Amino acid sequence: MTKKFDLVVVGAGNAALCAAISAKEHGIDVLVLERGPRHKRGGNSFFTDGAIRFAYNGLEDIRAIIPKITDEEAEKIHIPSYSEVDYHGDLMRVTNGQSDPELAKQLVTKSYQTIKWMKEQGVNFDLIYDNQSFLKDGVYHFWGGLPVKTEDKGVGLIKQLNARAEELGIEIWYESRAVKLNTENDKISSILVRQGETEITVNTKSVILACGSFEGNKKMRSEYIGAEWEAAIVRGTEFNTGDGISMALEVGAVRYGEWNGCHSIGTDAKAPKVGDFTKPGDIFKKHSYPLGIMINKDGNRFVDEGADFRNYTYAKYGREILKQPDHIAYQIYDSQVRPMLRKEYNLEEATFYQADTIEELVEQLPVNKGQFLNTISEYNDAVQVGEYNPTEKDGKGTNGITPPKSNWALEIKEGPFYAFPVTCGITFAFGGLRVNSNGEVLNTNEQPISGLFAAGEMVGGIFYQNYPGGSGLMSGAVFGKIAGSQAAKYAANEKENLVK
Repeated sequence: MTKKFDLVVVGAGNAALCAAISAKEHGIDVLVLERGPRHKRGGNSFFTDGAIRFAYNGLEDIRAIIPKITDEEAEKIHIPSYSEVDYHGDLMRVTNGQSDPELAKQLVTKSYQTIKWMKEQGVNFDLIYDNQSFLKDGVYHFWGGLPVKTEDKGVGLIKQLNARAEELGIEIWYESRAVKLNTENDKISSILVRQGETEITVNTKSVILACGSFEGNKKMRSEYIGAEWEAAIVRGTEFNTGDGISMALEVGAVRYGEWNGCHSIGTDAKAPKVGDFTKPGDIFKKHSYPLGIMINKDGNRFVDEGADFRNYTYAKYGREILKQPDHIAYQIYDSQVRPMLRKEYNLEEATFYQADTIEELVEQLPVNKGQFLNTISEYNDAVQVGEYNPTEKDGKGTNGITPPKSNWALEIKEGPFYAFPVTCGITFAFGGLRVNSNGEVLNTNEQPISGLFAAGEMVGGIFYQNYPGGSGLMSGAVFGKIAGSQAAKYAANEKENLVK
């Protein structure tokens, strides 16, 4: 069986749908392939909390994409500007300067115009009041350069992008797995698609690979990131098993980026082993650790919980938890900070222990109880005086202990006390394909493979060791939009050349 389309987009998450919509705007015939069934569509994007990082000059730029903010509401909002220089600086700082300069520039400088374009496509946005602001003197102070999320999280994002795709007449095939790219004269000529036992050859001028990384492939995780990663929970879709990467490598693409690194977080120790589409949204994460401390089963702390805002540490602390005995740690809080914890701590899915005294709390935990209590005592003794302010890096830290806690250090002394067990959840691998700023997949000579493009998590070289929160969703949209427009131009040129 054969079919024909100008462009085939492999994947159906944020990056893929942005690519398909962008291409369709240029008037070409687009097919989208979703490996999962319709009720499991959307890839990792379906599970995201929707936070999306972009550069903006101030509240007026925010109101341009969230027009429902009234003048009265605006008077009670303080959102500092977050310039392209700020964004680029954060990206380079958390990746230790390793982010590919060309790709980093494209992500940062195209971020705001891409957000405006998404709004034009019907994607709605909200302010992140609950997790990215603190109320002070009647004013909501936003922090960390991340005030905006997609409406109704990833569920809303995927729903709205699919609505736009349907409106434009983009064809989507479900339960359709892309398995092989074919070339003629060193150009993409077709793609082989498997639907159950049926194989379909789709003749096409161009292909955009936007089907995620390999975090759902236990063998690849073990081979490239490390054997211990077999134990990691897969936070998102089970269908991201590296198919797109493998197909691209077979036609001459090259690996790029940090192949032994990944985005991983601290997630509930009893979270599902793979993303549960019946419980969408990022509901199992546990990201209030800067307000408390984390202790492993041996009774020892192992990271500086207050090194920075959680936006800049959560994507790397998951791997630190994975290194601990049994891949488990316990986040410890007292009643001083319990009301300040993020919403996920109050969900019925949250696993926790509670007791009126710290000794009673530790008795409930399968840990080295003596050392656990000793660590808390040493921490309390090390806490320095100062003004506690969770809206900024307050410098209220510890002295004389390793690791230190650099900010937001309060003694754990007021009951009741709480322990939330967490493990490591992997989101996506940082290693991907070598792609230029136009989204073209490059070969070993750093030349484009004619007709082959990539976007989203498949783009290697942007994130190393860590990333600024919300950058992944933004990268997917930016490079999806770019790949879509470039692939459309390429396909149109190929058709014109054929006519000639």
